[in-house]
Amino acid sequence: MFSSFFPKPKQYFLSAVVWWVVTMALWYLFVRDLGPSLSLADLFGYGYPAALPQGADPAAQAAFNEASTIAADLWLYQYMIVSGALFCVFWWWYSPGRWFRWSVVASAVIIFVTWFQVQVDVMINEWFGTFYDMVQQALGTPGSVTQAAFFGQLATFAGIALVAITVAVITRFLISHYIFRWRTAMNDYYVANWQRLRRIEGASQRVQEDTMRFASVMEGLGVSLIDSLMTLLAFLPILWGLSVHVKELPIIGQVPQALVIVAILWSVFGTGMLALAGIRLPGLEFRNQRVEAAYRKELVFGEDHADRAQPPTLAELYSHVRRNYFNIYLNYLYFNVVRYAYLQAGVLVPYVALAPSIVAGGLTLGVMQQIIRAFGRVETSFQYLVNSWTTIVELISIYKRLKAFEATLENEPLADIEREAVPGPAEA
Repeated sequence: MFSSFFPKPKQYFLSAVVWWVVTMALWYLFVRDLGPSLSLADLFGYGYPAALPQGADPAAQAAFNEASTIAADLWLYQYMIVSGALFCVFWWWYSPGRWFRWSVVASAVIIFVTWFQVQVDVMINEWFGTFYDMVQQALGTPGSVTQAAFFGQLATFAGIALVAITVAVITRFLISHYIFRWRTAMNDYYVANWQRLRRIEGASQRVQEDTMRFASVMEGLGVSLIDSLMTLLAFLPILWGLSVHVKELPIIGQVPQALVIVAILWSVFGTGMLALAGIRLPGLEFRNQRVEAAYRKELVFGEDHADRAQPPTLAELYSHVRRNYFNIYLNYLYFNVVRYAYLQAGVLVPYVALAPSIVAGGLTLGVMQQIIRAFGRVETSFQYLVNSWTTIVELISIYKRLKAFEATLENEPLADIEREAVPGPAEA
């Protein structure tokens, strides 16, 4: 599943994590301070601005802060591009392969673009604060905000949204090709070893359908995982900073960095509850593939042999399919009760946390919108397992089926669930 596409998977993924930690540490230790002397943004007119003189007016300070933020972001992008390129060059030297451009280079590009999308989301979050403060000012003091200023803010959002849409469309196109290349790598690898794999139960289905499903599921899960990590890195400091507006929590009282603590505790609670409620689902999904394969196999034999796929045989095989599906439905019944109850309750959590601050008038409307949105982003990132659990269950069942191929090729014993007898016509 991985060695067919990635170079030396264990070393590759470990080196990626280590390189990510090292580059982050270097950035916060000293690299970010080197921007004024090393950034190439000056060539395009977006370099670091000159220092303001003492007593500069508020407008000049605002312009200076905006220019400094843009220059710092551009320096970060340059640093990420260089560090990603160095990582790719190392693996091109250490372990080049057929799929290097997709497994290594395209992975680096996808991570970079995902980070850029998250930064655009941060810009939108900041826009919400400015816009809703303007709305509050306009409603509280009629005539204090002109229509030109109001529509100017809407135009700003439209510009940010246009960038977000364009990048999102291009990214999805790239990821779709990336995932299909991964599927192709798996397909070619299994086909090359077909003579050793063909006797495994449902081998043809595993090569054709399971590799397809693995690729499609990884497309969704992989992208959402990277997005969750990047969102957490971007919005957690924002929520940390916004927590200064929240002095206390209901019942508990004063808690340092209350919003961050609430987001973490609520997400950990939900993840634990969902994992407990759905613990049996992966095994049921796996067995479902086996009984479906047995039913499909008999139908295929019936296409070429008149004595196969007789109605009594098909009825008995289908009864196993029905029994397994009913078990899945029963398990999903209480799983969904826990899941939907938790997600709906989560809508109220930030408002409950903000209740003392709102009642005390300690927030503007814009700050409250920023907090709600940042809290939602951080909470959703921590809730990756909660929001993806049903898809993860599907991926685990597919992984178990393809793992049988890996075990066969490496001369390892099959898993216990693979050695279970497949329900057949002779079984009750």
